[in-house]
Amino acid sequence: MHLANENSTPRSIAIVGAGQAGLLLGCALLDKGYAVTMVTNRTAEDVWNGKVMSSQFIFDPALQIERDFGLDQWEADCPRTEGISFSIPTPDGSGNKAIHWHARLDAYGQSVDQRVKMPGWMKEFVRRGGDLRFEDVGVPGLENLAAAHELVLLAGGKGEIVNLLGRDDSRSPVRQPMRQLALSYVTGMKRHDYYECVNFNLIPGVGEYFVFPALTTAGAQGTQACDIMVFEGVPGGPMDCWADVKSPEQHLETSLNVLKTFVPWEYERSRDCQLTDPNGILAGRITPTVRNAVLTLPSGRKVFGMGDAVLVNDPITGQGSNNATKGAKHYHDAILARGAAPFDEAWMRQTFDALYTGYAEKVVSWTNSLLFPPPEYIVKLLGSAQQVPAIASRIANGFNDPRDFANYWFDPAAADRLIESEMQKLAA
Repeated sequence: MHLANENSTPRSIAIVGAGQAGLLLGCALLDKGYAVTMVTNRTAEDVWNGKVMSSQFIFDPALQIERDFGLDQWEADCPRTEGISFSIPTPDGSGNKAIHWHARLDAYGQSVDQRVKMPGWMKEFVRRGGDLRFEDVGVPGLENLAAAHELVLLAGGKGEIVNLLGRDDSRSPVRQPMRQLALSYVTGMKRHDYYECVNFNLIPGVGEYFVFPALTTAGAQGTQACDIMVFEGVPGGPMDCWADVKSPEQHLETSLNVLKTFVPWEYERSRDCQLTDPNGILAGRITPTVRNAVLTLPSGRKVFGMGDAVLVNDPITGQGSNNATKGAKHYHDAILARGAAPFDEAWMRQTFDALYTGYAEKVVSWTNSLLFPPPEYIVKLLGSAQQVPAIASRIANGFNDPRDFANYWFDPAAADRLIESEMQKLAA
C-alpha cells in the first residue's frame, strides 16, 4: 500500500461537509495515514444547539462499519431496537388493525441524533490529526481546495453547491417530492409489551408513520433516550398538514392529532409525550435524486461527490444514513486500493458506478416503490407475514440489506413463490 506521493508526504484529501459520510470517511482515512482537511459551515456548538436534521436510524451492517472505524462512541448509551413491526389499519376508520406483525432483526439497530454524533465525530477527527475548518464553500473555495489537495470530496447534502453536480435523470425516475415529511423528537412514550421495534404504519392513500427509540441531546453536554416520530404524508392528503404550524407546541399537537385520527394504537402510547426540546422538530419535502458523481470546476479540476450529495432517498425506508455509511466504506476501500495512482475522473466514475450498481441501485428502487400505492401482490405478501413468521423475518431483515428485496419484491410471481414456499415449510 502506498500512502505517500513522490515527495514521501501523505496523500492529501479534502472533504466538504461534516455529516455521516464525510466525518466517517475522514476519521477512517486519518487512521490510515492520509492528510485530511474537512470544511464545514457549522461548528460543533452550532450543530449541538441547532434543529434536528434527520431521523438517522442505522441498521447493524452500517453500525458495524462505525465499530470497525472506532466511531461507535454512543453504542452503550443508545437504546437498542431489536425488530421491525408493521401495521395497516382497517379501511373503515374503526381504529383497528387489518394487518399487524413484528419480527426480530438479526442484530439490533440504533439511532443517535446527529446533533450528538456530529460534534463528537468532529472532536474525534481533530484528535486523530485532521484539519477542521469552518467556512462556507462555493466554487472559488472548491478551486482552492482542489489546487491544494490530490482529491476533493463533496459530501454536503444541502445548499446550492451540490446542485452543481447535476441530476442523473437515468437514475432518478421520481421527479418531485412524493411525501410531506415531519419529525418529532419526544420523551414519555409508553413501551410495547414486546421487544423494541421500528414501528411502521402504512395508511393507504394518507401516508406512513413510523417511530423508534433514539438517543438525543439533554442540556449543554448530556444525552437522553427519546423516540423519534416520523410522518410521511401524501401531498394534498390529510397528513400533509404542517404548512400552518407556527410553534413547537403546535407541531407536537399536530403530531398527536395525526396519530389519534389514523393510528389510534400509536396515539395511546404517545398521548403523554413531550418534545425533547424546542429544536426537536422538522418539516419539509425531499425529491429523491441521484446526482452525477463528478463536478468539473472552471479550472478543469474535478470534485468527487459522495453521501447525500449524490444519493438522496426519501426517508420512508430509513436507508439514508445506512447508504451514507456504506458509501463511505466503499470510498475508503477504493482510496486505499488506489495506492499512489492519481484520483482522476475515470477512477471517480468507476468508484461511484461500482457503488451504485453493486448496492445503491437496489436500495433506490425499493425505496421509490414504497412511494406509490402498493400493488395487490405486495399487500398479499405483507398480510402473509402475519401468519408466516419466516416471511415477516425476511421482510424485516431486508432493512439490513435491501438488495434482498430484488429477489421477490418487484415480481408478483416471485412474491407468490416466496409465500408458497414458506407456507409449505410451516405446514411441514
